[in-house]
Amino acid sequence: MALWRAYQRALAAHPWKVQVLTAGSLMGVGDIISQQLVERRGLQQHQTGRTLTMVSLGCGFVGPVVGGWYKVLDHLIPGTTKVHALKKMLLDQGGFAPCFLGCFLPLVGILNGLSAQDNWAKLKRDYPDALITNYYLWPAVQLANFYLVPLHYRSLDF
Repeated sequence: MALWRAYQRALAAHPWKVQVLTAGSLMGVGDIISQQLVERRGLQQHQTGRTLTMVSLGCGFVGPVVGGWYKVLDHLIPGTTKVHALKKMLLDQGGFAPCFLGCFLPLVGILNGLSAQDNWAKLKRDYPDALITNYYLWPAVQLANFYLVPLHYRSLDF
């Protein structure tokens, strides 16, 4: 509990920095989990560069963009009722998610060293499936997020 209280104090004192660092940390931990538990690479085959890329994406893109979006969204649709949460989720998933994915996927390609032509081909190939997969999970998550989670904690779950 002491660690959680320290985190809350840091978040209150430096919200932007803490959210950005939290996003990077969560993306790094997510990649470690993916490589070790899903892909079963083992420590010897772990791709540290890939994990560092994910941390960089979290700190440099996902944290700032998602954190900023949540603030804009809360300004556009103020309120915390179920109806407000539904409206936020519809705008988030109908407007933000397609744009976010359209930026995130090519950014990953750039960081992985893809040429512009290969990156464009990969985006055209992967974007539709990524967006459809997004819609299986994130509308329900975001509905709960916008209804239950205070704004200052929200960027922790993208």
